[in-house]
This record gives sequence, C-alpha cells and structure tokens, in this order.
Amino acid sequence: MKILFIGDVVDSVGCDFVRANLVGVKRFYGIDAVIANGENTAAGNGILPKTAEHLMASGVDVITGGNHSFKRKEIYEYFDKNKPVIRPANFSENVPGNGVYILDFGKTQIAVINLIGRVYLDNYDCPFSKADELIEKLETNLIFVDFHAEATGEKGALARYLDGKVSAIAGSHTHVQTSDEQILPGGTGFITDAGMTGAVDSILGVKPEIIIKKMRTHMPARYETGTGACKMEGVVFELCEQSGKCKNTERIRVI
Repeated sequence: MKILFIGDVVDSVGCDFVRANLVGVKRFYGIDAVIANGENTAAGNGILPKTAEHLMASGVDVITGGNHSFKRKEIYEYFDKNKPVIRPANFSENVPGNGVYILDFGKTQIAVINLIGRVYLDNYDCPFSKADELIEKLETNLIFVDFHAEATGEKGALARYLDGKVSAIAGSHTHVQTSDEQILPGGTGFITDAGMTGAVDSILGVKPEIIIKKMRTHMPARYETGTGACKMEGVVFELCEQSGKCKNTERIRVI
C-alpha cells in the first residue's frame, strides 16, 4: 500500500499544478491513496468548497487542514457534510467538521488523522492526548497523521511519541520540504515537513517583493500568490497492510 502526501497546496496555481501532474505521479509511483493539505487553496489562504472539489476531482482522496481551515466562512457547512475534507482534531469540539477520515478500500481501511501543533501557533488541545484518544477507537492498523505545526521539535516529539502506534506521520505548515524522511525504530514513517505545492519563484507561495517589503517596513501587506513555474512537493510512504508499519519513505518534487 503506497500513500502519497502532498505538501500545502497554495491557491489556484497549486491546485492547477496538482490537476496537471497528479495522474502521472500516481502512475509512476504506483500510488493507492493521495492525501493533500488544502488549507491554503483559496486565494489569500483558507479553503473553499470549490477548491476542495477541484483537488478531489484531480485525484486527491483526503484533504487535511490547519490553522487556516476556518479562514473562509463558505467552508463551515461543507465540513459537516461527511466529505473527505477534515480539519485538525484537536480544535475545539464546538467547531464544524471532523479530525479523522476513514478511507475504505474494501478489505483495507486507512485512517487519516489531522492534528495541529501548539508551539508558536495557538492554545489548541493537546495533540499528544488527542492522538491517543483517536487511535484507541480505530479498527485499522493503517494510520496516517498530518501534523500541521510550526516547530520542528514539536513535530519530531509527536512522531517519536507515536512511533509504533501509527503507520506514518508527515509534517505540514512551514512550506519548506525537509530532507529527514526516515523510518523510526518502531516502524513509523516520518518527515518533518512535506513541503509546498505552488510557485517556485515565491516565499512560501507568496510574491517575494511583498514579503520583503513587509519585513523591511513592518507595514501591513496584502499577500499575492506567486506566479510562473510551479512545483509539487510531498512524500510517498509504502506501508505493510498486515503489520501497519512503514516499509519505505521517499521525498518527491515535481517541477
């Protein structure tokens, strides 16, 4: 069983690049399931029903979120329609949506869990405790976690805490792909951050001149998505269906 996790998809340029390239990537790597972080697919970040539908029509099976999941009000009701579009499970229980989705392939089920970190972000519920709570209820040993977090140390800590309890955990949020893909001692595949899908000539997907001006002046700036050549970054996890452990990890970058 091969799972592809696609790093944060940014705006329409990222969505269109996924649509243009995902079929070929799935065929080349023999991918069985695709998960993508889609919390930045709307212009100015956030996610909309139309951007979620665009990714799913392009071959994405489950869409995860993060701190921008509720940036756009149009998505609130959509989260409650039992679609394969989830938000971090350790958000308040009073918000719309779910933090876990079960992909059912008949004989095989993959649980996709979305969690968010607290370091440098906000006072969300504890991701460690929430992970334990969710895993205890699952009836499958194939479990993938998208941990949307800022601090690399927090990502590494959760990965090692969950080592042997989940099949794979991939970090998202920072938009910079790390080179530490590995299989932890307990059999869990891990990468600190899967990267970004969007404009190559950008700063985290945004036009460089806007970010530079903001940093030099400290004045408010309206972000505009970068243009030109695009890239799609992510990681492929090969999982053993019997044991639930990870057999191989491989970073990918399509330009």
